[in-house]
Amino acid sequence: MEAADYEVLSVREQLFHERVRECIISTLLFATLYILCHIALTHFRKPAEFTTVDDEDATVNKIALELCTFTLAVALGAVLLLPFSIISNEVLLSLPRNYYIQWLNGSLIHGLWNLIFLFSNLSLIFLMPFAYFFTESEGFAGSRKGVLGRVYETVVMLMLLTLLVLGMVWVASAIVDNNKASRESLYDFWEYYLPYLYSCISFLGVLLLLVCTPLGLARMFSVTGKLLVKPRLLEDLEEQLYCSAFEEAALTRRICNPTSCWLHLDVELLHRQVLALQTQRVLLEKRRKASAWQRNLGYPLAMLCLLVLTGLSVLIVAIHILELLIDEAAMPRGMQDASLGQVSFSKLGAFGAVIQVILIFYLMVSSVVGFYSSPFFRSLRPRWHDTAMTQIIGNCVCLLVLSSALPVFSRTLGLTRFDLLGDFGRFNWLGNFYIVFLYNAAFAGLTTLCLVKTFTAAVRAELIRAFGLDRLPLPVSGFPRASRKSQHQ
Repeated sequence: MEAADYEVLSVREQLFHERVRECIISTLLFATLYILCHIALTHFRKPAEFTTVDDEDATVNKIALELCTFTLAVALGAVLLLPFSIISNEVLLSLPRNYYIQWLNGSLIHGLWNLIFLFSNLSLIFLMPFAYFFTESEGFAGSRKGVLGRVYETVVMLMLLTLLVLGMVWVASAIVDNNKASRESLYDFWEYYLPYLYSCISFLGVLLLLVCTPLGLARMFSVTGKLLVKPRLLEDLEEQLYCSAFEEAALTRRICNPTSCWLHLDVELLHRQVLALQTQRVLLEKRRKASAWQRNLGYPLAMLCLLVLTGLSVLIVAIHILELLIDEAAMPRGMQDASLGQVSFSKLGAFGAVIQVILIFYLMVSSVVGFYSSPFFRSLRPRWHDTAMTQIIGNCVCLLVLSSALPVFSRTLGLTRFDLLGDFGRFNWLGNFYIVFLYNAAFAGLTTLCLVKTFTAAVRAELIRAFGLDRLPLPVSGFPRASRKSQHQ
């Protein structure tokens, strides 16, 4: 065997070992995410649905829960995808020849992007519809009862749904792009149809982020205020404890004397109200025992950090709007070759990359807060050990739609210069200047409007409470007027 053959074999062996190493790393990362998501879902599920007398229903719920765990792990991986890529680029740029990070390369990052794209398609189009139909199925009439009968019915329903969605996407493609070549390309299921369908889903996710993120940015201040202890100037815990104890004593007295000549009391409802008041009183006691540092330093610092992050996000989007008008390179685009470790994607170097990662996580948390705060999706909010299986499926689908659109959302707003890898950069609407420009302008406008409205209302309410005007019998702006019925009482 000649030297050239030995060289070819060594190159092939090296490529084989690199692929095996990338598969092992990807498997370990996904297994970690899967375990974390499984632990989270087991704390939210209804235990009664998994310990029923009917073993068939319990088996079906367990299978659906595993599918939901897989989907939630993919959603968490989509959230971590862009921050992991940005940090990996800075690490390779700082330590280009370090032996211990040779496993971190562009091939691994590109493979992770492709895997997240593939698993997102698989979860949204097949696994989650299968899980929903599987939990709702009962088997065909006249067939043998059991899990296998439910599987047959679910597969038939999934095939019918696939045909329906395929026809709808084909008709939508014909309406949007009336071109024979574009319609014939949809016959290639894996290469064109699934990416086109996922492009539509991603566009809906990006629109959902546009609505939920500004609402969440405004809600983050009130949510943080509920979690932290406010200074005594803004909050009187002694008065809240006194009112809570007084209400609890009144409800307890009504429970002990349920008979009344003019009222029909719901004792079970009264018991729930007493438990809620006891829980509230325990939380107030913990907040009263907080140290002066937590009370006078923690709350102002948290509010300041939220204000800085929100203002920085709006500033970056405003600068990106100006760049879109001047430079064509500011448009989001795809990148097929993941050449990492050559140039930093931030003008501030590693510090700017850290700021980008923090902003991406902050906007994702804000979008989730805004999603569950909106009146349309408030009923989907999971409850501790009291979330039905169908509700878990709906939450997993919504979180996957939001998280899979996060890389496109971040790049469209100009939060990072890291171009989209793999099929994430093949979305047709990313090259439309008017869509990208209007999206940035709408985000900046909606965020500014929500913040101004929230801050003005919060400052007005806090000033009224600080001066004690809320205790006056006169109607004050910002507080609801008393009805005539309550005034006569």
